[in-house]
Amino acid sequence: MANPAIEAAIPHRGPMLLVDEVVEQTEDRIVCKKTFTPDEYFFQGHYPDYPLVPGVILCEATMQAGAILLSKFVVEGEGVPVATRLNEVKFKKMVRPGDCIEMDVKLNDRLADAFFMTGKVTVGGKLAVRFDFACTVAKMQFD
Repeated sequence: MANPAIEAAIPHRGPMLLVDEVVEQTEDRIVCKKTFTPDEYFFQGHYPDYPLVPGVILCEATMQAGAILLSKFVVEGEGVPVATRLNEVKFKKMVRPGDCIEMDVKLNDRLADAFFMTGKVTVGGKLAVRFDFACTVAKMQFD
């Protein structure tokens, strides 16, 4: 089910919209949730006999939470947040169909249009992923 506030904040749409709910938000921090249903497209091949949420999907969901946090810096129609760097990525726990993850993103620094953040993903209160990442606001170009 689409969340109008989330769709207003970021350009992502299903099946790549990976944030269900904003739980908490301040100037420099956001907490969001996503529940992975058994019919997510990536479970068909990752892995059919033991479905797991791919690590890249966990990172993407977290960066989308970060993009919602950064949406206040984006002038509508002029740019979109894009990832420029992931550092110190650590996967600690598998995420499976039916799991609800909580993504906690903190904005650590801003230099012009570069934003430096730390993301943590927990499932059942246990750390699943932790990483540092950077984003910039890219100008929208239609060639």
